[in-house]
Amino acid sequence: MPPLYLNLDQMLDEFTRLPMRAKFRFDPEMAAVITVEFLAERGPSLIWLIGRELLHRGVTSMSGTGDVRMWPTLPGEQPSSWLLLESAEVEALFELPTEPLADWLDATYRTVAAEAEMEGLNWDDFLTDLLDGPGTAAA
Repeated sequence: MPPLYLNLDQMLDEFTRLPMRAKFRFDPEMAAVITVEFLAERGPSLIWLIGRELLHRGVTSMSGTGDVRMWPTLPGEQPSSWLLLESAEVEALFELPTEPLADWLDATYRTVAAEAEMEGLNWDDFLTDLLDGPGTAAA
């Protein structure tokens, strides 16, 4: 399945937006997790591993607790969602377009259904990727 590239805004403060792109990747071998790479114009890109269900729910309602949360913005001309990422090193709020993300996520569920996403999962690789991946700079 091809990755999804989205134009989104990082909210630097209440009034300042930093436009950027993000690449969302889906691997059927790790279907429960979406890899999101925030492509910075300057400096290293940041990679986060985010639960597919969290993203899917977040386009329509509050989703997630802890380091990753997502929820829809107030209704407007272009439906969008907030994505909040927090770690010891990073706190970032992004506004992203809802429709292309929701359509792409729906396609991932047609590829691997929610009920089947844990079948055949290599837990050692999954945990290694999970522990080494989020918030780390890409080499």
